Amino acid sequence: MAVEPVVYGASERPPRGDYSRAGADYTCPQNYAGYTQADHDTYRRLYERQVALVPGRACDEFLTALPTLGVKDRIPHFDEINDRLYKATRWEIVAVPGLIPEVPFFTLLANRKFPVTDWIRTPEEFDYIVEPDVFHDLFGHVPLLFNPIFADHMQEYGKGGLKAHRLESCELLSRLYWYTIEFGLIRQKDGLRAYGAGILSSPGELQHAVDSPEPQRLPLDIERVMRTRYKIDSYQQTYFVIESFQELFDKTAPDFTPIYAKVKGMAELEADATA
Repeated sequence: MAVEPVVYGASERPPRGDYSRAGADYTCPQNYAGYTQADHDTYRRLYERQVALVPGRACDEFLTALPTLGVKDRIPHFDEINDRLYKATRWEIVAVPGLIPEVPFFTLLANRKFPVTDWIRTPEEFDYIVEPDVFHDLFGHVPLLFNPIFADHMQEYGKGGLKAHRLESCELLSRLYWYTIEFGLIRQKDGLRAYGAGILSSPGELQHAVDSPEPQRLPLDIERVMRTRYKIDSYQQTYFVIESFQELFDKTAPDFTPIYAKVKGMAELEADATA
């Protein structure tokens, strides 16, 4: 039985990717033979543009691990990355045809498997794409999986996601993912830096998040994050800042069950709320 495609939020756009290739867990072989020379060229140009912007804006752990992605002039083979990644943190990346449902996503993370979309954006989408593609997933997410503390945090997030699903609290936990794993900032000795994949893989968001005086930047507070809505079609108006990956691990380690109950009784906050 074929798995059902997934769309982004309330989007009316048709789903991207060929879900007929996916197994019951939504994973599939990387369709490497399906990439065209134009696809490889798009990846190369995206990589070159972003790698020129990350120095002084991306966290040290990301910059140290970025070369482990390997080739820069074409889309990498996932197996080649896995040879290095598994040795480093016992993680591996697995191909998926696009966005996948919550439970399969959490299950993969809980088993130290990160789902990577295997298609790449079209040239017309070079500057902006709504759904995550192979460049966003590889460049934005995978380097930090080489960091032991962050890698362990990602596994615990997956375990917590399965629990949140049972408690009907996935929306609250998704806000934590959004404001940390996708759009988190970290304070280093030499200044504010990005570690969230949505920032690191976007030229405009990277400069906005780190350099612009416009957004507000708040210390990471789990309850505040879970109350705060987010926008998928504009730069973030609020970012949450950690002092270290150990802080991120420690603050997300407690049982969220009482936090979910408390937050559900509180008013939601808009993305630009200052109170």
